[in-house]
Amino acid sequence: MNTMTKRIGLGGAPELYQAMANLQAEVNKAGANAGLDPKLLELVKTRASQINGCAFCLDMHSRDALELGESPRRLFVLDGWRETDLFTEQEQAALALTEAMTKLSATQTVPDDVYEQAVRVFTEDQYRAVAWEIIAINSWNRMTITSHTPLPKRDS
Repeated sequence: MNTMTKRIGLGGAPELYQAMANLQAEVNKAGANAGLDPKLLELVKTRASQINGCAFCLDMHSRDALELGESPRRLFVLDGWRETDLFTEQEQAALALTEAMTKLSATQTVPDDVYEQAVRVFTEDQYRAVAWEIIAINSWNRMTITSHTPLPKRDS
């Protein structure tokens, strides 16, 4: 069994960590002000965390999604969302945008069809909030993966 080597935690720079937390708070506020369903934003966070392989964030955001009333079934099939009819048009657009923005190192772009799908179903403020959520979760993923942040102890 592989165990993660202990690494320097990036949360040990409290002023920088607080700046990230402040960014996340502003992103959350922007999503709420734009009228986005919090479950949609948790799907975005969970999908980006799947792509990046961030166990800590997967644990956190799947749990947060369940607490918001998200269906376990939808979380179980999230990686295969294109093959189901379980996700709304807005959710599909958000997930496609999440994948495109998360994989920028491979693609170097957000394809026009992904962008056009997103702006067709989101207002400008909603689009910005989703895009900033994707930027934020990718940053969090990089922090926790780089630090080898362990999962919190839980009963289940």
